[in-house]
Amino acid sequence: MLDATTRSGGTATASPRATGTDFVIPLLAPAPLPVITPVVPPAVPSVVAPVPSSATAPGGIAARCRRVLLSPWSRLALLIVLLAGAAASVLLFEPQKLLADGWPPQLGGASAAAVFAVAYGLCTVAFVPRPLLNLGAGALFGSQWGVGAALAGTVLGAGISFGLGRVLGQDALRPLLRGRLLEAADGQLSRHGLRSMLAARLFPGVPFWAANYCAAVSRMSWPSFLVATALGSIPNTAAYVVAGARASSPTSPAFLIAMVCIALPAVVGAAVAWRKRHHLRRP
Repeated sequence: MLDATTRSGGTATASPRATGTDFVIPLLAPAPLPVITPVVPPAVPSVVAPVPSSATAPGGIAARCRRVLLSPWSRLALLIVLLAGAAASVLLFEPQKLLADGWPPQLGGASAAAVFAVAYGLCTVAFVPRPLLNLGAGALFGSQWGVGAALAGTVLGAGISFGLGRVLGQDALRPLLRGRLLEAADGQLSRHGLRSMLAARLFPGVPFWAANYCAAVSRMSWPSFLVATALGSIPNTAAYVVAGARASSPTSPAFLIAMVCIALPAVVGAAVAWRKRHHLRRP
């Protein structure tokens, strides 16, 4: 079939005839990928932790100083300083002379005995010999009031020394208890505190201050120590007080009996210590 151009004499151009139904297959474009928008959490204001200073940090200067001051050896050093100061004050001021000679005249009776007992206890902590204080108690107050004041001062001074040794010295000195004799003495005081301290008080050869601090280093209980001190100090204290009260008449029966009571515990204590010496040598 010719088109109009062919009929008019021009060049005929044949147009392709469709032979069937034309199918147009559209090209499907790929589906766009979903855009994932990241979820950004709301901005949280940053909190900068304060840097602990050296004074408040767990290992700061204050904590280290506290540990050093409360360490066993620091407490032991403090105990030594206190005892040295007390001994030096005794050497300088000689309070035992004040107790025996310069007692205030306005004090008398129970009040004077109570003041004397307090002064007695402080003097024993400062290593003033107890025999001198006992003689002074007898010379000032006589036998009855003197024995009561001296015993009260003895228990008070022993309690102060025991407390100082227990709080300031025990932790540092217990690890040093090596050796057969030291371990045996510590075991005796720890297991049999009442009777051991009672024997030490009855035996005049054991210094008063040494018994106090040895008991403090051991594991002896407070009640055992105080009861043994009170009971064991009665004979020796009473004998010295009576001797001081009767010193003006050295030939009187009371004075002679007091001197026998002073010497007899020493002999008995030495004999008992000699018989029991194998307990200390036992490993």
